[in-house]
Amino acid sequence: MGDSGGSVVSVDVERISFGGKEHHIQTNHGAVSVAVYGDHDKPALITYPDIALNHMSCFQGLLFCPEAASLLLHNFCIYHISPPGHELGAAPISPNTPIPSVDDLADQVADVLDYFGLGSVMCFGVTAGAYILTLFAAKYRERVLGLILVSPLCKSPTWTEWLYSKVTSNLLYYYGMCGLVKECLLQRYFSKEVRGFSELPESDIVQACKSLLDQRQSMNVWRFVQTMNERYDLTEQLKQLQCRTLIFVGENSQFHTEAVHMTSKLDRRYCALVEVQACGSLVTEEQPHAMLIPMEYFFMGYGLYRPSQLDCSPRSPLSPFCISPELLSPESMGVKLKPIKTRVRIEV
Repeated sequence: MGDSGGSVVSVDVERISFGGKEHHIQTNHGAVSVAVYGDHDKPALITYPDIALNHMSCFQGLLFCPEAASLLLHNFCIYHISPPGHELGAAPISPNTPIPSVDDLADQVADVLDYFGLGSVMCFGVTAGAYILTLFAAKYRERVLGLILVSPLCKSPTWTEWLYSKVTSNLLYYYGMCGLVKECLLQRYFSKEVRGFSELPESDIVQACKSLLDQRQSMNVWRFVQTMNERYDLTEQLKQLQCRTLIFVGENSQFHTEAVHMTSKLDRRYCALVEVQACGSLVTEEQPHAMLIPMEYFFMGYGLYRPSQLDCSPRSPLSPFCISPELLSPESMGVKLKPIKTRVRIEV
């Protein structure tokens, strides 16, 4: 990365394996990596992953579903923002660099939008990333068209979570990405069935996630853990949001209660909660197919559709023939979304 002198500078690196391009951008709140996929002339979809993850480990399960790729890439240019120092091949962040606050990271998202010349965008965040994008939506309401949140955080940490994060933080600081830290993170992401136990081996997605965690710079992850452990309650700001919101949460997620709380504080005419059965927090990787139908209905509120394909399977969950007309109104979203293996709940 070149010396920016305070201005925004980008160095492009081709991502041949996924057909995207990575931009390293110097914002007003530090450097950030953004991987861009798709046609820049299309509406923008901004993603932000959970702690210790990036777009490779947080969203590829969803984007490897042909129907999801068809829906998303047909309608959007995707801008994957990585938390500082979480991108592939990241170098350790200097110890002299101040640890950003959650407000700094939300403002950093605004700087990324300014760099690419983007106006209003769709936002898609997972857990810690969902918190950052929700905060961004609260601070820059006119720049957010809609929110898709997976197992989101919206309150300050409970004492239990704060203590748990402190233990993880200390382990990262003194021992790096050791086996115990990885186990703590895997419990955060996945259900017990996927993680495996004595009679059942761990799944391929858990093994792949472990491999990707080994590539993280432990001190960079430590910094993000520190940032999120100092987050504040967004409950009052939720009442000011002016965009539609679609929330997914696994029924076995550690953050299930928080997702229900968040739904109860949003305008129910424009918010839907989809609870995914037998799933942990990282729905995008553990059960990505459960997200397809709700996302299509959600996007229909913006006039967006999956492209017609002559060779598509009639069993495709995105087939227009399985869409009920009453589901097209935003007022119906909160009580009508019932994809396979999910159930919808809006009551507290």
